[in-house]
Amino acid sequence: MSMSATTFFTANQVRALPDDGNRYETVHGELLVTPAPGGPHQFILMRLILKLGNYLAAHGIEELLASPADISWSDDTLVQPDLFIAELGTYRRTLRWGDIRTLHLAIEIVSPSSSRADRFTKRRLYQEQRIRDYWIVDAVQEQVECWTPDALRPVIERERLVWRHPALMAECLVDVPALFSGIGH
Repeated sequence: MSMSATTFFTANQVRALPDDGNRYETVHGELLVTPAPGGPHQFILMRLILKLGNYLAAHGIEELLASPADISWSDDTLVQPDLFIAELGTYRRTLRWGDIRTLHLAIEIVSPSSSRADRFTKRRLYQEQRIRDYWIVDAVQEQVECWTPDALRPVIERERLVWRHPALMAECLVDVPALFSGIGH
């Protein structure tokens, strides 16, 4: 279950929390705590890594990363998207998470414990940061909610996701039912 605290948390305070298997994040000072993901989450994550990674690699782009990763746009914000595609120019030289400023795609694989944080708190943050595409992957509903910066509601995809890196003309097609095939819930 995602928990909120009444204490204001900075990104540095979150970085100092114990490595106890939970994921700690803060959005505008609100602490978000989620337990380690389960098996279905990991199967979906690996399928997305393969699909998006192969698409990017075919075009010579190496910008796909998975959490743990400390993405922070301010002193009171630190998030760890499950999977993301980012502009990595400065990061490649410094290897500091703080040098990642632009995400092209952020993906969260939602679970009952992360639903509120992923669908509301983090979604609003990603929209504020003008993240071009934010996917909330829901294994229970076998669908993906696709958000853009100005969207009031997501586009729900149950059959096929189409995504294009901003530097490419070619599209990446993701078979949504294949993401959930044989994983159980």
